[in-house]
Parts: sequence; C-alpha cells; structure tokens
Amino acid sequence: MILELPRETPEWVRSLLGTPLQIAVIVVVAMVTRWILLRIIGRIAEGIANGSGGLGRLDDRLAGATAFLSSPLTSARREQRARTTASVLKSATTAVIAVVAGLTVLDTVGARITPLLASAGVLGVALGFGAQTMIKDLIAGIFMIVEDQYGVGDVVDLGEVNGTVESVGLRVTRVRDADGTVWYVRNGEILRVGNRSQGWARAVLDVGLSAGTDVVRAQALLLEVARSLDKDPDFTGVVIEEPKVWGLEAVSADGVAVRLVVKTQPLRQWTVARELRRRILDAFATEGLPRPTLP
Repeated sequence: MILELPRETPEWVRSLLGTPLQIAVIVVVAMVTRWILLRIIGRIAEGIANGSGGLGRLDDRLAGATAFLSSPLTSARREQRARTTASVLKSATTAVIAVVAGLTVLDTVGARITPLLASAGVLGVALGFGAQTMIKDLIAGIFMIVEDQYGVGDVVDLGEVNGTVESVGLRVTRVRDADGTVWYVRNGEILRVGNRSQGWARAVLDVGLSAGTDVVRAQALLLEVARSLDKDPDFTGVVIEEPKVWGLEAVSADGVAVRLVVKTQPLRQWTVARELRRRILDAFATEGLPRPTLP
C-alpha cells in the first residue's frame, strides 16, 4: 500500500504523512473490518441460539417434536452450539486479520517479509506434526457442532461409551452413563454416533408367549393395551403414531415372541416401555392368559 505525495511537499510533512500515515490507515482498516465481521458472526450466532435461523437450523431437524423443542435442554443445546461456533469463527477472524495487517505493516516499513513467511511455514509444519492429534480433535469438534450430530441432553452411543451428553466442546465431549460415571471422549476418536434423541423414538417390546397361548388373541390384547396408553392423560402427546403389532419376531420350542412397537417423543421411549410392561402383565392376568415374558 503506497501513499503518493506531491514532490513539493516539505520533508517533515513527508515524514509525518508517509509511512506513519500508511500504518495508521492499515490499522484502522483492520479494526473496522474485524468489527464488521464480528458483528455479522454475532448475528448468526444469535439466530442459532434463538432457533430462528443460522447454520443447520435445529427446528427443521427435530420436526414433529414440539414438546421437546420447547424444553430447557433444547434451549441449552442451541445456546451452547451458537456460543461455541461464534467463539471459533471470531477467533479465526481475529487471527487472520491480525496476521494480514501485521505483514502489511512490515512490508510498508520496508522489512523483508519473504524470509519471515518461509520461517512461519516451516514452524507451522512442525507444529502441525506435533499437535496433529489436537488439531484432529478440534476439526472433528467443529464439524460435530455445525452439523448438529448431538447436543446437550441427547442420549448417544459413541461406540465404547453410552450415556447422556453433558457438554460438547471443540476438543472433548463429556458423557455421563447410566451408572453415573462421567466419560471424557476426544472428538477425533469418535468414529460413529448413534443419537437416540433426535426427531422421534420408538419403544420396542418383544413379548414372549408360552407354548399354547392364543397368539391372535394375545396380539389383539397387546394392541388394545398400547392404544389405552395413548389415551391416558398422563401420556398425552407422548405417543405420536398409532401403535402397531409387527407380528411374530421369533419362534422356539418354548413359545413365540410378538413384537409391539410404539412411536414416541424423543427420550420418552423408556418411560413408555416401562408402563407398557406393567399394563401388559395386568391385562394378561385379567384375561386369564399365561404370564408373558417381557424384556
């Protein structure tokens, strides 16, 4: 960046308005650019946090789960996702602008920046090899957050770890299992994600019927029990589709297994399955049918 001054300009004016002025302009332009970009990032993050827009809008991914969308866990999930994404983008923006402005200033004062760039390249390669595990974790964390693979409050299967997500960071995800143990999983080591909390869930019961049980009558009873649960005020809105009996799942010398499935709101499948087990036992006893085997 070169600022040309008239030849008749006095030397002291040249000294004052030459290089110092160019440096001042570079700094001001860098600061204004940074302020504008950070404002844009902040607006995007605010849209994600409010669920009104942004990257990978969460509402669209959880269509049909109205009660879940309004829960505090979902709000915390959106806010954390927005906060982490904004932090990464702001830090990267600041770093890029600072490097570009610094190199431009050095070039303005006449410094040779070619050797500096070469040294920085060698240093970057060395740091890349030394910190490749951490870089891998950070990149994986960014994609997990932006793609909304899981969030705070989700019940997930990460391979060796199963449980509820308590925190999602750029490098580490914190998961608490059913025993209360807290696991810290590096994002770069997560090869697969099974999320039991997005969109909808399904309670699946394989009801074991002893040999000699009237299978047709038992299937009708199972469907009747599931429908009665759907009509219970305590489970209003929990069951989101008509319950179904898929039929015989297994046949053995001791009897058969009939599969009952009920589509539910996310994270409610276990509550529904427990209540179904209790009601099925009561219904079979009332109807005089042999006691079923329940998983």
